[in-house]
Amino acid sequence: MSEQFYGLISSAANMPQLGELGTYMREMFLTDFPQFTKKQISQGEEEENQIISLVPDPMLQVFINNANASILPSRYGEIWRYAAGLYVAHFSALYLKTYSDGSATPARAAATGQQAGLVKEATMGDTTVSYDNEAITEASAKWGAWNATQYGQQLVTMARMIGMGGMYVI
Repeated sequence: MSEQFYGLISSAANMPQLGELGTYMREMFLTDFPQFTKKQISQGEEEENQIISLVPDPMLQVFINNANASILPSRYGEIWRYAAGLYVAHFSALYLKTYSDGSATPARAAATGQQAGLVKEATMGDTTVSYDNEAITEASAKWGAWNATQYGQQLVTMARMIGMGGMYVI
């Protein structure tokens, strides 16, 4: 078989290119997902709006690096930038759910990572709140934590479509 034929098979099979990485960047994320930013006005000679990430830069960079290694342009084509952004937004949202400036005790630190489900029951007199974690634990069996955020759910939906790949006909 000719090399051209192998190229067609590779393309149809939705195979990544060897060593391929995405080129998603911090600026793309902060532009595409402004819900993860805050504006700060710097007061100098000229007032200027500065966009600050709500996710600490070292953590944000970890999420971006992982997105670039996992969400490949050759697979996602025109929706690659959005898919990479969803990846970063998903992990940023999970990170921010547990974020704290600090904790007074180890127990409070541990409580930031407690799993929360949908409110199943809530009463006001003597305060009772119970959660239904069944949906999260059942979803974890197949797609893990991707179901924990709407960003992850959207990305999983895209990945399922992308993962179907092409067809090979003889």
